[in-house]
Amino acid sequence: MLGTRAGPPVDLHQVGAATALVVDGQTYVVDCGRASVTQFVKAGLRLDSIRGIFLTHLHADHIADYYNFFMLGGHIKNQNGDHIERRVPILGPGPAGGLQPKFGGGTAPTVNPADPTPGTKQMTESLHAAYAYSMNVFLRDMNVVDIRTLMDVREIQLPGTVTADYLDTSPDMSPFEIYRDDKVTVTATLVPHGPVFPAYAFRFDTAYGSVTFSGDTRYSTNLVEMAQDTDILVHEAIGVEGAGLPDATLDHMLQSHVLIEKVGEVAQQAHAKHLVVSHYADLGAPKVDVRGWTRLAQRGYRGRTTVGWDLDRFTLGRRPGRR
Repeated sequence: MLGTRAGPPVDLHQVGAATALVVDGQTYVVDCGRASVTQFVKAGLRLDSIRGIFLTHLHADHIADYYNFFMLGGHIKNQNGDHIERRVPILGPGPAGGLQPKFGGGTAPTVNPADPTPGTKQMTESLHAAYAYSMNVFLRDMNVVDIRTLMDVREIQLPGTVTADYLDTSPDMSPFEIYRDDKVTVTATLVPHGPVFPAYAFRFDTAYGSVTFSGDTRYSTNLVEMAQDTDILVHEAIGVEGAGLPDATLDHMLQSHVLIEKVGEVAQQAHAKHLVVSHYADLGAPKVDVRGWTRLAQRGYRGRTTVGWDLDRFTLGRRPGRR
């Protein structure tokens, strides 16, 4: 777990949501929240081991360090003699295609009216443009790598049978394959995360077992289907006890997230062997009571439960055939 904190606010004790899955020395990064590239190095992982980056959705708290992996980790080697050296597949959402009405009514300003809902490709191109001066100086002054050559951006394409859009963000569907190499097979499904579209959950199947990442979601039958019998389910959660939220605001939050006392039911329905809570926040307290939250997360669930913390590590089983 590189970072476990939910939402944009800066927390002194936790960094933004991001996870690294390591399979036989190859690393797959899921989401790139605030400070995740620093956490990646702090965890002892090598940038040249990155085999793929997977973005569940394009909220800022999931992509804050996305470009930094390349801008800071791809130009030149760090003190460990390490940097991104090969072209990295980046799989993320395509354009939303529209914006839902403002919560509570009224109107809201629109950033970049010419293209207000860019997908992963256009976001990346805009980041190249935003940092053009810095990159152009480095390319001329330090003979560094052109990081554009390291980024293989692939927007996830929904199957033709799935009729989803920014107004119907997560219809019932079956999981579909988005990536495969010699270490992992990755499947995805749409999940409901308020007005966000597309928002994905991912499942990684390996020779050692499977890990499923919920992304940001309320209760999702699509997720439950994809996560069946997974070894580890990494699931988001929020706490609202004592927050004093107005009913309308609470309902709005629950269109995007799962209550901590309900997340165990999701894991039980999925028959997950180990529930790891990550990307979490307690809206009614300055910090999460990990012991208390662990008890809440266990409600309705008979498997192992962990409320994750930054730099926690979890191990899948051994490769079949090994002793």
